[in-house]
Amino acid sequence: MTTDTPARLLQLLSLLQTPREWPGGELSERLGVSRRTVRRDIDRLRELGYPVQATKGADGGYRLVAGKAMPPLVLDDEEAVAIAVGLRAGAGHALEGVDEASVRALAKLEQVLPSRLRHRVSTLQAATTPLTSGDGASIAPETLTVMAAAVAGRERLRFAYRSKDGTPSQRLAEPYRLVSTGRRWYLVAYDLDRADWRTFRVDRVAEPFATGARFAPRELPTGSAAEFLRQSMHRRQETYDFEVVFAAPTEFVAARLPAWLGAPEPIDEHSCRLRSSSSDSVEWLTVRITMVDCEFTVRRPPELVDCVRKLGGRLARAAGGSQESSAGQG
Repeated sequence: MTTDTPARLLQLLSLLQTPREWPGGELSERLGVSRRTVRRDIDRLRELGYPVQATKGADGGYRLVAGKAMPPLVLDDEEAVAIAVGLRAGAGHALEGVDEASVRALAKLEQVLPSRLRHRVSTLQAATTPLTSGDGASIAPETLTVMAAAVAGRERLRFAYRSKDGTPSQRLAEPYRLVSTGRRWYLVAYDLDRADWRTFRVDRVAEPFATGARFAPRELPTGSAAEFLRQSMHRRQETYDFEVVFAAPTEFVAARLPAWLGAPEPIDEHSCRLRSSSSDSVEWLTVRITMVDCEFTVRRPPELVDCVRKLGGRLARAAGGSQESSAGQG
């Protein structure tokens, strides 16, 4: 039970900022107070400017809605627009480091944005083209926020899905978590039609909407959504082990490689080794390790060694041709 009123109000506000309706009894249980105290706390939030809407019924319910002005979130209009645009851009391209927490933040922010600010966000995003360095497909931020809200609210989700070979289908699922690999977003969910756990690439999802039907969360076989996704990807794709030695400190290399490739191990203070597995093409991995910007040696597999050798020769010939052309012009 939270006896500190300010702390309890912040906890209540955090719950209400999840895009769903909260029955009074559930809020009472979460906060460890009586329903009467919940009603008083709701009135306090309203006095502070938070637009909390109440619904009538046997248990009653509360939902934070968009008001005529931004509630006091210590953000002015310009800051709110800037944050929303930034989160939309990052979430839509699954940039490394922009994970599920950022998508939840975007869902909360857009829920309370007044219509005039929503219009400004949409207009600004439509008028700009981001230059991204990710390899993944772009995703509409609305798709992610709808999914994030369904995960947080424990609502069944219906959506259209396109498989790897292009086959379309309609899915009804109980969403568990959104997982970002740094290049793509995946939804880990229990597929009700197939009565089993599944992973869905979010860039292949269309027209997702929460049905409003609540569900009790099931126990995930692996206990972790990230681990379930990793195992699922390894089952579906051929993987290979690789080993690369970098002539640079561990911190230098780790900062320039995506975390999902694995963590480099120190050899000494001037070099490190990366031993991991990948399902990406050896051509992609060759380019990725070259971008670390230091000397390196590929130990295995032979296919990766050969690919690095061929790329090195191709780049050397390209540079040599440029030098000859410059010399001829002089």
